Amino acid sequence: MSAIARIFVLSVLFLPVFILGQEQIINISPDIQLIHLNDSVYIHTSWIQLPEYGRFPSNGMIIIKKRKAVMVDTPNNNEQTEQLSVFLSDSMNIKIETVIVCHYHSDNLGGLEYLHSQGVNSVSLDLTKLKCTELNLPLPKLVFENSLDINFYGREIQCRFFGGGHTYDNIVVNLPQEKILFGGCLIKSINSTNLGNLADAVVDEWDSTVETLMNEIPGAETVIPGHGNYGGRELLDNTLKLVKEFKQK
Repeated sequence: MSAIARIFVLSVLFLPVFILGQEQIINISPDIQLIHLNDSVYIHTSWIQLPEYGRFPSNGMIIIKKRKAVMVDTPNNNEQTEQLSVFLSDSMNIKIETVIVCHYHSDNLGGLEYLHSQGVNSVSLDLTKLKCTELNLPLPKLVFENSLDINFYGREIQCRFFGGGHTYDNIVVNLPQEKILFGGCLIKSINSTNLGNLADAVVDEWDSTVETLMNEIPGAETVIPGHGNYGGRELLDNTLKLVKEFKQK
């Protein structure tokens, strides 16, 4: 464990925990937060400073069973990922077994190198690994085409690729038992008024991708976007609306 991580472990004893209604929020550091949804499912949010956006949050998800965890997307970098991992291990007695990478941007796999150093398995769409190879990024270990069902100690985790959108390789992760959908950067928050960073977007496919998602996963009641607050299926409707408005310009 690094010196930074050891200092961090000592500090977690004094972490503030807030209860807002039924929502528990754990502030791990000024730049990392856990939000407890239900039945051992958490959102992890990490912040970085971006020149064009200022202080900017990115979301991932953590699914816990039998003191093991599947992480969906890493925080932005190795340092933040180490802090989150150490907190889960030392304060919650949780070991990360697998990380699912939802696309190739740094807010999805910026901490993959650290997790690999800890023996964590990694899974992505085959297109994501191809892009990581092209850009000389850390490579996910296992890949799938279009869909993958993970049996995580009796808990079903569905990974699905419905087409391009924010990127050409963006996938979503669905928890059918909990009715929780991690839409990642394919899905915009309810407060979003535009599509954000379009540098690698496939706008021509984006609306049809979301429509397919809505048809294929009709039971999701909680929807987590890649950035901003989670909500319900209204986030899917808002994303569809934003794409159609952009294409009409």
